[in-house]
Amino acid sequence: MPYVYMLRCADGSYYVGSTRNLELRMFQHDSDRDGASYTRSRRPVTLVWQAEVEHVGEAFSLEKQIQGWGRKKREALIRGDFEVLPGLSSRRGGKPPSGG
Repeated sequence: MPYVYMLRCADGSYYVGSTRNLELRMFQHDSDRDGASYTRSRRPVTLVWQAEVEHVGEAFSLEKQIQGWGRKKREALIRGDFEVLPGLSSRRGGKPPSGG
């Protein structure tokens, strides 16, 4: 089954990825073989969140969605604080629309 996952890097940043084999991918992130270039200089990494999904396309889509999120929203996901996620969405284009 495909997974989407989030790592906390040694520098406190987050890395979001997707894979068909989470155990192998974690090994790769922690070794010099096939790990992402982002995590290579930020080891050690810690798995802080994961979700198993039905299809690879779904995992990739969710990965890209979470990559676009800010730090507070990612941390709410890690905590499982799902009810605050919509409120942490940023508005594109600046100011909220005025009524009228």
